[in-house]
Amino acid sequence: MHQIITHFTDDDLYKLTMCCAVIDNYPRAIVRYAFTDRDNTPYPPGFADELMRQVKLLEGVTITDEEVEFMKRRCPYIPFWFYNFLKGYRFSSSWVTVAQDEEGRLSVHFEGCWSNTILLEVKVLAIISELYYEMTGQAKLIDLGPYYDKSWDKARRLIDAGCYFSDLGTRRRASFAAQEVVVKAMSECGRETPGPGRFVGTSNVYFAMKYDLVPVGTMAHEFMCAIAGMYGPQMANHLAMRAWSATYRGALGTFLYDTYGWNIFSLNFSEDFANMFKGLRVDSGDNYEELEKICAKYRSLGIDPATKQVVFSNALTTDTAINLQNFSRTRCIPSFGIGTHFTNDFPGIHPRNIVIKLTDVKITERWNFFNSTCKLSEDKGKHTGDPATVRRFLETLHLAGS
Repeated sequence: MHQIITHFTDDDLYKLTMCCAVIDNYPRAIVRYAFTDRDNTPYPPGFADELMRQVKLLEGVTITDEEVEFMKRRCPYIPFWFYNFLKGYRFSSSWVTVAQDEEGRLSVHFEGCWSNTILLEVKVLAIISELYYEMTGQAKLIDLGPYYDKSWDKARRLIDAGCYFSDLGTRRRASFAAQEVVVKAMSECGRETPGPGRFVGTSNVYFAMKYDLVPVGTMAHEFMCAIAGMYGPQMANHLAMRAWSATYRGALGTFLYDTYGWNIFSLNFSEDFANMFKGLRVDSGDNYEELEKICAKYRSLGIDPATKQVVFSNALTTDTAINLQNFSRTRCIPSFGIGTHFTNDFPGIHPRNIVIKLTDVKITERWNFFNSTCKLSEDKGKHTGDPATVRRFLETLHLAGS
C-alpha cells in the first residue's frame, strides 16, 4: 500500500490555527482522542495493522520551506514564532493506539500533549477513508475521469447562484487524488467562469499552496470541548472566545458556536464578542432555524445581522447551499463550507461517517487524573462522547431530555 499522507500541509487549516492558539493559551494541556464510526462499519482483516503502518510513516513527514513561505504569505494572522515550532515538529506513533476486534470494528485512540496530538486527527481520518476503499476493493469505483466535469458543474452552479463557497472535504475524501481533482476544477472554474459568486478556497493547506488559493478555516469543536473539560461547559464558549481573540487579535473571527447548543452560547455571546467576531458558523441543527436565532441575537444587541457573516457547513450539497443562499442573502452575509459532497460523491461509494473527537483533558502533565468531556449537537442522535459524560453535561446546561 502506498503512503497516503506525504505532505505536512495535507491537512485542514483549522488544525494549524488551533495548534497555535493551544500553544499560546494551554501549552501544557494533555488530551485523549477517540475514533467513532457512526455506521459501526466492520473493517477488512489487517486494516488496523496497515493503518498503524501509515501512522508510522507520518514520522517522516515534515514541513518544507515552501510550505512555510506559502503560509507566511497567505496566513498573515499566524505569528511567525509558530513556524519555528512547525519546523521542529515530528509526528510520533507512540501517541497512537490502533486495534480491531474479531468482527472487524476499528478502535483508534490518541494521547499526549494537546499541541502535538492536535495535528493527527484530519490526517488519520483521511488515511482511514482512503485506506478503506483500497482494502475493500471499492477504489476501482472511484472514476476520476468524469469527476473534473462533475466538480466544475457544481462550482458553476454555485457561482451563478451568488454563493461564496469553499472546499472542506479533507477528512472524508475518497482519496487524495479525488480532492485534488475537486480543487483544480473549482479553482479553474472560478477563474474562467465569472459570476456573482466565488470559489473562496480550500481548507486543505497543501492544495491551497499548489493552486495558489486562500486556505480557509478557523477552529473546530475540540477547542471548546477541551476547555469545557478543564473548566466546565457553562463558560467554555466565553473562555474560547477570549483565548482566540488573545492569539489572533480580531483575525479569524468566525466563531463555531454549537459545541454545547445555542442556549448556552447565546448567554456567553455578549455585545463585545458580537462586535469583535465578524460572524458565526452553523454546523448542526436546522440551518434556517439556526439563522433565525442568530439574526434575533444580533438584533437584541443592536447589531444589524446583515452586516455579519454566517458560514453554513452542516452536511451541505450544491442544492441545499443554493437554497440557503436565496433565503439568507438579505438576512446576513452568507458563505458555505462544503465537504463530503465535493470530495466523495461517486456512484457506488458510501462516504465514511467517521469522526475523531477529543474525549479527556487535564490542565497540565502534573495532574494525576483526566476530566472527561464531550460534544453536544443540535442534531438529534449526534452527541459524541461517553454517555455518562453526555448526561452530565446535558444536566449541567439544563438540557436533560434533549
